[in-house]
Amino acid sequence: MENRYEKYKDSGIAWIGNIPEHWEVKKLGHLYIPRNEKVSDQDYPALSVTMQGVLLQLENVAKTNDGDNRKLVKIGDFAINSRSDRRGSCGISKYDGSVSLINIVLTPINDMNPVYYEWLFHSSLFSDEYYRWGHGIVNDLWTTRWQEMKNIQIVAPPLHEQQLIAAYLDQKCGEIDELITLQEEMITKLQSYKQSVITEAVTKGLDKNVPLKDSGIEWIGEMPKHWNICKLKNIFLLSTGTTPKDFDQTSEEDNLINWYTPSDILDSCNDLFSSQRKLSEKVIYANKISLFPIGTLLYVGIGASAGKVGYANENGYSNQQITGLIPLNCYSRFYFYYLSALKDKIRDNAFFTTLPIINNAYLGQELIPFPTLSEQQSIANYLDQKCSEIDELISIKQQKIEKLKDYKKSLIFECVTGKRKV
Repeated sequence: MENRYEKYKDSGIAWIGNIPEHWEVKKLGHLYIPRNEKVSDQDYPALSVTMQGVLLQLENVAKTNDGDNRKLVKIGDFAINSRSDRRGSCGISKYDGSVSLINIVLTPINDMNPVYYEWLFHSSLFSDEYYRWGHGIVNDLWTTRWQEMKNIQIVAPPLHEQQLIAAYLDQKCGEIDELITLQEEMITKLQSYKQSVITEAVTKGLDKNVPLKDSGIEWIGEMPKHWNICKLKNIFLLSTGTTPKDFDQTSEEDNLINWYTPSDILDSCNDLFSSQRKLSEKVIYANKISLFPIGTLLYVGIGASAGKVGYANENGYSNQQITGLIPLNCYSRFYFYYLSALKDKIRDNAFFTTLPIINNAYLGQELIPFPTLSEQQSIANYLDQKCSEIDELISIKQQKIEKLKDYKKSLIFECVTGKRKV
């Protein structure tokens, strides 16, 4: 590796390994003291300890009724969430404020560069070590308290090297974050482009020269003159799924069938090849369940994900939150794209209680365009190819983001542990 120190020694800390010979090892309790003063969020604004650092609490986050029982945080304090399900949530506060009692608030007590230690504490291997010292009943409720945290050993470079490392990581990680943001913006543009391609194809067709007419459907506008309008129930059989009895009697030795839930359906257009849970044939027969055949559209009709739709490439079934749209006299893949593209329009007109509900009666009455069957197939084939090309570009961007994140993670660890000389 480039830019190494001349001599190294064993730190005696398994997750850190060798460190530069002149660096020290100290316990956390020799570098920080806890701030445990309890305050009210009426006197000190509420802050959130997140993976992006200590931030002003957003208005829409869940709040407790215990606003008078919070911890004081002062500018320059370091706060870290003690719960393992909030792994990596920590940072130096830029504000005077208050945080939930599940956070540990620390004040530096010696000459140090706090930003260096903030980078150290954001490393994934420190997070592993931090929660290794914790306690609890289950992993996601594992908690590390100060009496354990203070005994964690970490490295302590000379102050001037801490400053160099902190400045270097601020610059380099800032550059990496800009590259990540650029890739994310490009993904957003590609997703918007994909949406526009789908919407244009399923509402206007592929022939740009064909005469148009008013569809009578507000969010479609004009459509090809020779297309018809029909109700969704006229071309699909609507069948709501269910959760069968004796579900858990399914075993791996049985002949298994897909049983879909809303979590199997992604936010973007997706095929459904396999589900997270399966039903055995004996459970299906015992409950007299009629399977959804290949080509069925699985439409989420209730809950936060209402409006999402998947295309079943295998026989399967679903729970009661999903309606199976079984094609009668249409090419269902065309309508897979149509419903995916216009899900927000349909959802906006749905019935709301505490959650959106798109019931079968409402969905069946939905007016939809009806091109000729040959056009439906041609449009679907075109979108299969076009969306595949766009998805491939998105995948490449996502892979670049993952590589940048991995590089950032390794860069931080190498610098804060002296594997790379700054």
